[in-house]
Amino acid sequence: MNKYKTLLSNTLLISMGTFGSKLLVFLMVRFYTGYLTPSDYSTADLITQTANLLFPIISLGITDGVFRFAMDGNYDRKSVFTLGLTAIIGGSLMFLIIAPLLGLVGDFKGYVWLIVVYTMAYCCHSLCSQYIRAMGKTALFAVQGIINTSLVIILNILFLAAFSMGITGYVLSVVLADTLCTLFLVIKEKLWQNLIFKPDISIVKPILKYSIPLIPSTIFWWITSVSDRYMVNGMIGSDANGIYTVSYKLPTVLTLVSSVFMQAWQFSAVTESEGDKKEHAKFFTQVWRSFQAVMFLAGSAIIAFAKPAIKLLAAKEYYGAWEYVPLLSVAMIFTAFVSFTGTVYVVNKKSGISFITAFIGAASNIILNFLLIPSPLGAQGAAIATVASYFLVFIIRCFNVKKYIPFKLYGGHVAANTLIIFIQAAVMILEINGWIFIQAICIIALAVINFKFLIGFINKILNSVFRGKKK
Repeated sequence: MNKYKTLLSNTLLISMGTFGSKLLVFLMVRFYTGYLTPSDYSTADLITQTANLLFPIISLGITDGVFRFAMDGNYDRKSVFTLGLTAIIGGSLMFLIIAPLLGLVGDFKGYVWLIVVYTMAYCCHSLCSQYIRAMGKTALFAVQGIINTSLVIILNILFLAAFSMGITGYVLSVVLADTLCTLFLVIKEKLWQNLIFKPDISIVKPILKYSIPLIPSTIFWWITSVSDRYMVNGMIGSDANGIYTVSYKLPTVLTLVSSVFMQAWQFSAVTESEGDKKEHAKFFTQVWRSFQAVMFLAGSAIIAFAKPAIKLLAAKEYYGAWEYVPLLSVAMIFTAFVSFTGTVYVVNKKSGISFITAFIGAASNIILNFLLIPSPLGAQGAAIATVASYFLVFIIRCFNVKKYIPFKLYGGHVAANTLIIFIQAAVMILEINGWIFIQAICIIALAVINFKFLIGFINKILNSVFRGKKK
């Protein structure tokens, strides 16, 4: 199948499986803010984000390794899956021993068990879903995504509205959804048949060599994207953090758009890497220029509609969250760009470089948070720190990734788009006179700059589809 057609097909499948269902979760923000106070919402978010931090440590980063090596024809797929499960079981047993230490954190008293079950359920679900994705079963991967999100929504309504379980209900709904989806995948694909008594031990070293650097990398990315909420909570208070947390929900649409595409893109980037290197670089170029165009335009739209969107999506006590949306939207744009450039490291199995750049992003984020959050900027300082750290990592990776895949980054276009989006964010935050008119001008300018890139890629997709039909 044509590589563009494959990319389109996988993107559409994953989109159907995740975009609609994730959009429903996004729209549930109004429901959550109606049943959880800003303080409770803050605590629930800190619990889930702490579990996300612990996940790569407990799993030894193995799920990413399982995805990458199960796709590689040089390695026995069943051995990869068996070793992945072994690593997760071992990590989970160690976690059970040290978990009581989490009770020393005031906000976690009474909720340590939730963090434990949330983390373990997520580990198992991630292993199984990444394995079937590596097997090329994109449709099944999409279906289980629909099931997972649907279960989260149904259980949230049940636990929060019917049983008034508050924070516990919010977190437990995700735990049960992950557990049920894991069972579904195990039964549907008979995954027990992929477990072998004597796996090929020789592949342990290359898998761990790839996976272990991803542990600190994931932690550093967690610091860059989540530490601001802990620091806002500690320096300003849980109410302020609850509002700041809600402000993340709108820019999360950008993360959703990019993550849906990235799951399909990683598969294509890896499978196409075995062919002609020049064609592979050209493929990267074509996809990159369209991807950055879509992200800038989507980010621009979210910034422009921040006020009415927050008013619609959240209870009135959360309305002040709109002030943080513009900069967080810019941050999510560059988060997507960092992920795209990170695909180069996935293709070439250069997880060590991913680790170094992630460390730079985390260090800069922590330093800026300490400087800006206690300042008169308050939570807005946290948003500035997030933008700055992702932007810095993106710039560093731009210079580095071309050593491995020499694709064209279109620096001039990216710079022009970046300038416009920053102007748009500043105008929105400062509420400059005539800001609505300026927002419209910025959106039009971005559309004009990126029109050629979008049309060119759409033509390639359409040509590949219709050529396939003629055959």
